[in-house]
Amino acid sequence: MKQANDLQGVFGLLLPEIGRAVSEAGYHTPSPIQEQSIPSLLEGRDMLGCAQTGTGKTAAFSLPILQYLQKNKKAPVSKKPRVLILAPTRELAAQIGDSIAKYGKYTKASHTVIFGGVGQNPQVKAVRHGVDVLVATPGRLIDLMNQGYIDLTAIEIFVLDEADRMLDMGFIHDIKKVVAKLPKKRQSLFYSATMEPKVVELARTLVHNPVHVTIEPEKPAVERIGQKVLFVDKKDKDELIVSIMGSKKLDRVIIFTQMKHVANKVARRLEGAGITSAAIHGNKSQTARTQALADFKAGRVRALIATDIAARGIDVDGISHVINYDMPVEPETYVHRIGRTARAGADGDAISFCSAPERDYLRAIEKLIRTEIPVDTSHSMHCEKSMNATGADAKPGPKVRQNRGKVTVSASGKARHTGGKRPPRIQSRRESGGRRPRRNAE
Repeated sequence: MKQANDLQGVFGLLLPEIGRAVSEAGYHTPSPIQEQSIPSLLEGRDMLGCAQTGTGKTAAFSLPILQYLQKNKKAPVSKKPRVLILAPTRELAAQIGDSIAKYGKYTKASHTVIFGGVGQNPQVKAVRHGVDVLVATPGRLIDLMNQGYIDLTAIEIFVLDEADRMLDMGFIHDIKKVVAKLPKKRQSLFYSATMEPKVVELARTLVHNPVHVTIEPEKPAVERIGQKVLFVDKKDKDELIVSIMGSKKLDRVIIFTQMKHVANKVARRLEGAGITSAAIHGNKSQTARTQALADFKAGRVRALIATDIAARGIDVDGISHVINYDMPVEPETYVHRIGRTARAGADGDAISFCSAPERDYLRAIEKLIRTEIPVDTSHSMHCEKSMNATGADAKPGPKVRQNRGKVTVSASGKARHTGGKRPPRIQSRRESGGRRPRRNAE
């Protein structure tokens, strides 16, 4: 095994105890974002980074943080962490925590991860004992702050990860509440996969004279990814997924669905066929989600069936195949999905099921990637109707919420309630006693 002194590039700037952990993790050459970020972060500069999951972003900020803590040792203070890393999802927060533990195992730095969906007592106990690094999702962090269990006045480094996803999930007010409690003098790191105007506006309130680092996402139509589309009638998708998964070549597969209940259905169908599977989405308990991901990483489960939001931040090496059980609504989502395979120089395959109502989704994807995805007509479920669908047949029907009473759909596709009991109105924060209404997030 290579030793820490064999590390290349900016990894050579790391302390021996941190370099040793990086080397043991199997990393010797830094990724572009690490090469461009680490020197400035070690100097204490603020960072404005545009990068996606899978670029090595977590190590790019974790390593300088650990180095700072190792060089500036202090005894942990109850309820007062020194570093706060804010992440949008439970899975991403957990993975950041894993990285802190992996790279910091030869240092004295302590950390804990807090998120909702599980009991708060162990988390409260950890922060009460005192930790250097706190990794958190916004909702649980605000809850524990309001209860007096967390004090942010001692924060020296603040990281906001996946800011665009934070905004999409409605966390803007929580972020502002957190930032208001931070000391003015601090190092701030801001990361986002996109730099839309609303993201830039938020960034300006957080960072001061930052270093800018932009890592372009990998192009989807790279030679390493073998793409193909299978046209199929919607009712035959279950039978097709069982048939496809019968091949042993598909040894570590992520299957994407649009809806949570469809993810559950696909998992049950595969399990019934003797194919180890697990579904991951927002309706699953945190314990179930964590276990599913751990089983997938360890190879105990061949297929992980996920919705797009739940899969955000999941970074697992060695994905052999990505299967789009449902075509994504947004063509950019296709790019994100298939990019989970063929990483780190490996080969990978992306297989998409396309029914007639999804035909225009496929056309939009091909327009975006400027490539016509090869069609596989050799499978037994091939559907000519789906392949040749045009006009109204190539578009999904209007989505109508199922409520009591009659629902009519206008020509524009808008649903109008015409009788019976209306669905309950969502309470405002004031009406609900000051508590935020529950988000229907993944």
